[in-house]
Amino acid sequence: MAVSDEAVRAGAAANRHLRFGWWSLAVFAMAGLALETMHGFKVGAYLDLSNEPRRLMWTLAHAHGALIALINIVYGLTLRREAGAGGRFASRALMAGGVLLPLGFFLGGLVYYGGDPGLGIVLVPVGALLLVGALVSIARNTGR
Repeated sequence: MAVSDEAVRAGAAANRHLRFGWWSLAVFAMAGLALETMHGFKVGAYLDLSNEPRRLMWTLAHAHGALIALINIVYGLTLRREAGAGGRFASRALMAGGVLLPLGFFLGGLVYYGGDPGLGIVLVPVGALLLVGALVSIARNTGR
């Protein structure tokens, strides 16, 4: 029984998403540990009231990064079962969103102006649109 080119590509994409997802989850778990450590040691640069935008942005970076990591793992497992689930666009957009969305939150909290996040926050809507586009593509093509 010959394996189709589509099945080979889907297998490679599945492996790529599983690796990306697990490594991302490890990175964002470590980021969460770093946030908890700063909280535990009462680091002023993180906890002072004047640094509320930083705390919010970094918490959002951690939470979104971990969630998108899990989505990548689930997508990798989905590709192992259904080779045509989402296609090339969904794969690329899901990984790009998994980088841009949390990176935008992190950079937005790195340097901020008054109560407003820094310029890095512009990456958030780009990452969010890529993520939603990928999810819609996956939903439309799964189960066909």
